[in-house]
Amino acid sequence: MKKATKNDRELVVEILTNSFDENQSVNYIVKPDNKRVKRIRALMAYSFDICTLFGEVYLNEEKTACALIMYPHKKKTTLKAIWLDLMLVVNSIGIGRAGKAMSRETKIKSRYPKEPFYYLWFIGVDRTAQHQGQGSKLLNEVINDAEKQNLTILLETSTLKNIPWYNRFKFEVYDKIEFTYTLFMLKRP
Repeated sequence: MKKATKNDRELVVEILTNSFDENQSVNYIVKPDNKRVKRIRALMAYSFDICTLFGEVYLNEEKTACALIMYPHKKKTTLKAIWLDLMLVVNSIGIGRAGKAMSRETKIKSRYPKEPFYYLWFIGVDRTAQHQGQGSKLLNEVINDAEKQNLTILLETSTLKNIPWYNRFKFEVYDKIEFTYTLFMLKRP
């Protein structure tokens, strides 16, 4: 696993856009119009940029899998962060849906622990490399990174079939939230 650079941004955005194209949670946030895929791409670009500011972006050695890590306890209000948030609303969520997105985020954050944690925001594998163990290998490396920092890993998924995969890595569902879909909140101490 290696840290992604700004030069890897488009590759990471492409992997995540394809990986999360049909994801219920992502499609709940992005404006559902004829620019939906472009809006998902904007969400993933935003996520990359935020993680480079307040977390890490990792790629596997083959550059076919990526993970976006956030450290919520390190996030600060800066002009850059405010600008990125505004661009997310304009380019992905849509101004009329901003309240819905903020309400969703408030519900999710209310269930986070008070102590620092390692937030696995997104993990994705290029479609041509899926089902070859690359996501599992990257997730193991992410787990090792969190253990070195002595931090609990948190993540959410709206994809029911992903839960057994996370369970194999000792993640447990600790909560769930009902939207127009069920969002499962998982942690690995």
